[in-house]
Amino acid sequence: MTLPSAATAPSYPFDARPLVEPVDAAEARAYAKGLRESGRVPGMFTGSSAAVVVVVGVFVVAFGSVFVTMFVSIFTSLAGTVGEGGGFTGALFGVLPFLVIGVAITLVVVGFTTAGRTAAVRMFRLDRFARANGMNYQPRFDSPGLPGMIFSIGSARQASDLVRGDRPRFVEFANYRYTTGSGKNKTTHSWGYVAVKLDVPLPHIVLDAKGNNGIFGSNLPATFDKDQRLSLEGDFDRYFSLYCPQGYEPDALYLFTPDIMARFIDNAAALDVEIVDDWLFLYAKRDFSTLDPATWAWLFSVVGALLDKFAQWARWRDDRLRAQAQVRTDAATAAPIRAGDAASAVPFVAPLDALRPPPGVAPQGRRLQRGVPWVSIIAMGAVVLWWIVSQTGVLGLFFR
Repeated sequence: MTLPSAATAPSYPFDARPLVEPVDAAEARAYAKGLRESGRVPGMFTGSSAAVVVVVGVFVVAFGSVFVTMFVSIFTSLAGTVGEGGGFTGALFGVLPFLVIGVAITLVVVGFTTAGRTAAVRMFRLDRFARANGMNYQPRFDSPGLPGMIFSIGSARQASDLVRGDRPRFVEFANYRYTTGSGKNKTTHSWGYVAVKLDVPLPHIVLDAKGNNGIFGSNLPATFDKDQRLSLEGDFDRYFSLYCPQGYEPDALYLFTPDIMARFIDNAAALDVEIVDDWLFLYAKRDFSTLDPATWAWLFSVVGALLDKFAQWARWRDDRLRAQAQVRTDAATAAPIRAGDAASAVPFVAPLDALRPPPGVAPQGRRLQRGVPWVSIIAMGAVVLWWIVSQTGVLGLFFR
């Protein structure tokens, strides 16, 4: 996926220097140690823990070498069948397994130590980057529980490298992993997401970006009933497939005015979009929270281009809830009037706010109806059929 250039991306200033500036290794280690001690991240092979494992490995090699050498020397001396050179050769072969084990332990420890130091520097940089831009950083968050479609699938759900801000509204950038299947069929799925808190709940709407689809269609983990597909004016359909609950087509047209559609085309055409409850999510099958300034420039520009348009979404109301508001108004007007007050009674006039539906979405608009992924099923069936035919040799009967 190609990121937009600085010339085409809308301006959204931010400070990317902490992502690339030199980092003091001691500060990074101290920061990682603080995270471990507070329980915010699991332990890593760094510093003293790595040194302990190296010492243990050296002890195993040294003790094993001495023990095996003594054992082989005594054994060959008693047997009287192996000369001095043969005893040395036998001892060498006896020591060899311990040498291999020691080298393996050392390589593993060095690898873990290097990975731990790299992770410490990464977290330290992201934390400084978040602080420099008025945000905060959290290394990981298990089972985020957000209402988006990717957050309710599989197991071992984990968001990592979360960068959050709450001005002018709450925004969260993060990477996300979950697993499906088990054993040899176990698969880890990787996503990057941006979560933006909206002012009011909105109908469930999905924009499936066509630019990131695969050969079998959408890359989204969910399939939606095609009867919920809504075609919009202009070039919007070239970039997105929009799904909204049946009956909510006028509401989708109210939300996606031409100016808002242009913002999504110009800035988010490479991203899948989901509006659910009072959240907006941007998805892609790649990490978002990285040390790459270009990635952050792109994400900040996307969010910045959309933020000023969310204010008009705050005015949306679901007319299906008007009946509930009317019931409350009728109850207020039906209050009993005493006979003595009848002459002075003033007719009740409901305020405009009482007649306006409250914020919220009627049940039929809260979630899209799921569909059957026929394309994937047919493609998988074709692969299975081809494998069966090739294994049974049936295909050869037609080419004799």
